[in-house]
Amino acid sequence: MIRIDSVVVRHGAVKAVDDVVLDVGSGLTAIIGPNGAGKSTLLAAVGRLIGTRQGVITVDGLDVAATRSREIARRLAILRQDNHLTIRLSVEELIAYGRFPHGGSGRTPEDRELIERAIDLLDLSAVRGRFLDELSGGQRQRAFVAMAIAQDTEYLLLDEPLNNLDPRHAVGLLKLLRRLVDERGMTVVVVLHDINVAAQFADDIVAMRDGRVVHHGPVASVVTAENLAGLYETPVRIAEIEGRIIALWE
Repeated sequence: MIRIDSVVVRHGAVKAVDDVVLDVGSGLTAIIGPNGAGKSTLLAAVGRLIGTRQGVITVDGLDVAATRSREIARRLAILRQDNHLTIRLSVEELIAYGRFPHGGSGRTPEDRELIERAIDLLDLSAVRGRFLDELSGGQRQRAFVAMAIAQDTEYLLLDEPLNNLDPRHAVGLLKLLRRLVDERGMTVVVVLHDINVAAQFADDIVAMRDGRVVHHGPVASVVTAENLAGLYETPVRIAEIEGRIIALWE
């Protein structure tokens, strides 16, 4: 369980996250909302990439601000929206970094098994030996997701992981996340801009606006015309196609 209790994060004088109270249990949770809603900031705070001004965040009862970094990293992996490296790495070398929180050098039998699994799951075998700066944006994005998966944690946080991905790989990644949830019982939290993708693949949706959580619950209770129109200040109709909820913007 991820528990967020009265959390405030400031960017200067602006409250990017404003007194958020939220529990995230097992399953796939999508965070949606307009630009500047605080989605990425909240995810970064849970992953201890940024500090909070107020409140407490716990993962399995461990205070992320007070627990040793390696202990948190054994439970929780996070992938930011923007990933920059100052050293030149191959795809395989990058993915091996996911084993460091567990004390692995990337060379133990367990490390190798998990690295190979991540390479296979993200369809990276053909580029495993190439340097990241030689790849397309989509290939690079999949390599960073593979690194997070190789970390082999119970919790996986992904900030807009579909950036730069073509439809084949975007759908493939979402299906993979569903498998990790359904078959391994993982807790996956994903920031998404596409409402229809969120509605198709998520169990629960957190809708944010102006740093606050304005809706949280199962897809059908959040993805309504009234909720989305208020959230994005844009008229919308809701339809159902083959049992799937679809938002039609007007």
